[in-house]
Amino acid sequence: MTAYTRPLPELRASDADEFGGKSANLGDLLAAEIPIPSGFALGAGAYREFVRLTGLEGTIVSALTHGEDRASKTIGEAMRFAPLPEVVRDELAAAYAAMDEPPVAVRSSALGEDSSDATFAGQQESFLWVRGFDHLCDAVRDCWASLYTPRAIVYRRRLRAADTAMGVTVQQMVDAEVSGVLFTCNPVSGDPSMIAVNASWGLGIAVVGGETTPDDYLVSKVTGEVVRQTISSKEIEYVPDTAGRGTVRREVPPERRDTPCLVPERLAALVDLGRRVENHFGSPQDVEWAIDRDGSPLVLQARPVTAMPKAASTLSGSAMSLVMGTFGVPEKDEPCR
Repeated sequence: MTAYTRPLPELRASDADEFGGKSANLGDLLAAEIPIPSGFALGAGAYREFVRLTGLEGTIVSALTHGEDRASKTIGEAMRFAPLPEVVRDELAAAYAAMDEPPVAVRSSALGEDSSDATFAGQQESFLWVRGFDHLCDAVRDCWASLYTPRAIVYRRRLRAADTAMGVTVQQMVDAEVSGVLFTCNPVSGDPSMIAVNASWGLGIAVVGGETTPDDYLVSKVTGEVVRQTISSKEIEYVPDTAGRGTVRREVPPERRDTPCLVPERLAALVDLGRRVENHFGSPQDVEWAIDRDGSPLVLQARPVTAMPKAASTLSGSAMSLVMGTFGVPEKDEPCR
């Protein structure tokens, strides 16, 4: 029987063609003893079996002859109402049960994603604080459907990507006190001796929606010196919804709004983590991270920085545009991806 799922510790870079770049990179990080949330990967074969057994192939081909918006709506509705194949559902249930069925993050891991040629950042969806097996199945289908958002369709056409398929990453959800992104180079100048860190309270959703501006740090990779820091007023944070799945938006208490998200020890731990990720992959990395309520830093995903700027004077973007792209809001010009 075909194994559609695989524990993350069993994945390596060579598995990217079946499980997608995100899942394969996470397996590689585990092999390097870099802390990530536990979980498993669902392979692209499950997506292909879903499309084949539900008869969606014709629907997809036909819909893609129309405009991107219409195609996205048609394909998305068809996928969300189609049942998972029994064999895929059974494997998914077994893998989830092996985790003791905790709340999970369900993340798209498209083929070709997070490679040295293309990051696909922001093109497909992720779903946080998914609780229960039925909701896990819904989130997997929603990830698959996000292959056909208008921006994803246009992006693949621009790259002339031949294989439209997707793996899915399922990981235990991190109850993040602080989260953010770091670049193991200066994302504006391209200086490889610097690490740039952005941090905000709670989950990264408030940054995605432009509802808050994260704290910004620039740290020397060589000496560990903080060469620049900007502490912003962080009025909004997202936390798990205790009444059910998903997240809720709440105001940050006034006494925390202007407080730095990262004490020096935590910032130093993240810088060290960034160095380790870069050393493992051998190139500058764009790393999404979280610090849980116990104070432990975890890597949520890592991808290569794919387009280093030649000089600061040539840039049309900003560090913030790169942060937004990392979290899923790509802007028109992204100089260091």
